[in-house]
Amino acid sequence: MQNPTAAPAPGADRHAHPHGQAHSHPTGSATGARIDLSCCPSDRAAACSSGATAPQGAHGHSSHGGHDHSALPGWGRIGAALLAATGAELLHLVGPDTPLWHGAGMALAAAAILLAGLGVYQSGVRSLWRGQLGISALMAVAVTGAFAIGQWPEAAMVMALYALAERIEERAVGRARHAIGALLALSPDEAEMQGPDGQWRSVPAVQVAVGSTVRVRPGGRVPLDGTVVRGRSAVDESSVTGESLAVDKAPGDPLFAGTLNAQSELELRVTAAAGHTTLDRIVHAVEQAQAARAPTQRLVDRFAARYTPAIFALAAGVAVGAPLLLGWSWLDAIYRALVLLVIACPCALVLSTPVTVVSGLAAAARRGILIKGGAWLEQARGIRAVAFDKTGTVTTGRPVLVGHRFFGEGAENTGAVAAALARRSDHPVSQAIAAGLPSPILLPEVHGFTALPGRGVQAQIAGSLWQLGNRRLMEERGLWSAAAEAAASAHETEGRSVTLLADATAVRALFAVADTLRPQTVQAVAELRALGIVPAMLTGDHAAAAHTAAREAGIEHVQASLLPEHKLAAIAALQQQYGMTAMAGDGINDALALAQADLGFAMGGAGTDVAMETADVILMKDDLRRVAETVRLSRRTHAVLRQNIAFALGIKLVFLALALAGQATMWMAVFADMGASLLVVANGLRMLRPERTAA
Repeated sequence: MQNPTAAPAPGADRHAHPHGQAHSHPTGSATGARIDLSCCPSDRAAACSSGATAPQGAHGHSSHGGHDHSALPGWGRIGAALLAATGAELLHLVGPDTPLWHGAGMALAAAAILLAGLGVYQSGVRSLWRGQLGISALMAVAVTGAFAIGQWPEAAMVMALYALAERIEERAVGRARHAIGALLALSPDEAEMQGPDGQWRSVPAVQVAVGSTVRVRPGGRVPLDGTVVRGRSAVDESSVTGESLAVDKAPGDPLFAGTLNAQSELELRVTAAAGHTTLDRIVHAVEQAQAARAPTQRLVDRFAARYTPAIFALAAGVAVGAPLLLGWSWLDAIYRALVLLVIACPCALVLSTPVTVVSGLAAAARRGILIKGGAWLEQARGIRAVAFDKTGTVTTGRPVLVGHRFFGEGAENTGAVAAALARRSDHPVSQAIAAGLPSPILLPEVHGFTALPGRGVQAQIAGSLWQLGNRRLMEERGLWSAAAEAAASAHETEGRSVTLLADATAVRALFAVADTLRPQTVQAVAELRALGIVPAMLTGDHAAAAHTAAREAGIEHVQASLLPEHKLAAIAALQQQYGMTAMAGDGINDALALAQADLGFAMGGAGTDVAMETADVILMKDDLRRVAETVRLSRRTHAVLRQNIAFALGIKLVFLALALAGQATMWMAVFADMGASLLVVANGLRMLRPERTAA
């Protein structure tokens, strides 16, 4: 079977895009892959890091940007810090104005800071020493300044609230970070493998070699990719392909790791070792997709890289310039400057994009849509035309008997003769005829079966010579007739392949075989039209077959008999006429067009490795409705990104104004900063919810 996610190693293969972009094709084991949910710009990751090293999880995460979660205390210490900070606030508000009470309040404040923020404070000092302006540096300056001007209750509450908000944010961000990693957990760690002695043993899945035989019991999950060798069952493949209905499996059918065996016991021959299964590759590819940062994400990163230094400069200007120019008291000016610093952290703004993009990529993967980067997820919203290949994309790529006609009497006997001849041939058209005809109880015996290259087959049946072949064979044998011509022409104008059955005297039957539409094609085209996208068909097939398939699918724009270079030119013409154009194909001959298109969709089940390596999106279930779903998901992602940016900037601007007006306290600033971060994270996580209108 074709590997749906066979692609080059991360960063190793990038083909130039005609529009100045590059397609990245990540592959390899899922081990060590990383989803970057940094709340600081990628080009300033070092500047945002606080310097402490956190324990790494399954995907190599230690912290996100300037939020060094290894420096944060546990929930118990945070609770104690909040109590101490509250006590310091109460002593400051209601306690007597005596050195003893002041000392007690300062001691409580210092305890709160030590409990909640010692690690953050130390990291902040190290960051300032290196000239790096992350959130820990901002907190260190704010707490030190507040203590210096006598606002020790504020300093304690700021640090306690910061630690609390960081822990809450860490849990929320973790949902997006582990959305794809959860898929990997679907593969069982153990596999029931048959040994050389024929006995079944439970062994670690990582020890199962390719070619081994593995048994999957009813209700169990498939541990590795393989091919069914014994048994029949229904398998839930939703974790890999997004297909909601169970798929019937029989000997010869493929199985994917992580899918659920719903009915009967199956035995499979392993085709991919642990770490190289389809599920492993999906997880790895989506995690690596973060390397292709979305345009909005790059824009926000560039803005945030200049934003924090500008706020530091503004705060310094307020602290020094306001007393000199506006007559503010020095303590009041310094306090307002410190509030500005707390508000200044751009974490909410920068978090707004990666959480949303990763959630969108995870949601797509759950639906059987493998998008190779955030750039392609965001770009899909601008598609104005989609060009489809015909065979294997719009159609199934497998010939099917779509019509037959018998001439004269004895139709039942004639059908049995045709079935007997067709079953002896390995030609796809003959096999389609054999599969499409009703199976008689007893087939006649065949003697002297002979293949006639380029024409058909012949054999002796019940003492008579019968031949099953094309028009050319019948004309050479002098068996062609007006009735056969009329019947054949009606099918040939529809692009169908006509095969005839004749005895020694006349044509006795006609069979029409055609490549039929995929079941979802008509709905897929209708959904694209509803989105305002123009569907087109570009195919190397002959015009009659192309126009018939296009008419049935509802596609008006058709170009047939195209060579690969002609498809490339056709894509360029569509781009000039409509704008951003996507291409959906499955074959080697589609690779040029997929590269020329602004966005390439490859069929993951029927597609060739070349097509899937070239494409930006892989449709795991070969379901064309996923093209429209990708566009809808892209539009949802863009809308959420805009909402998050508006939330982050709006809240910042409001509290900056309040701070300059002297109406904001430091703990209010912490709530504003962390509240904005939590808001954009929660809004981005909405992308993980299923699309209501999804098929």
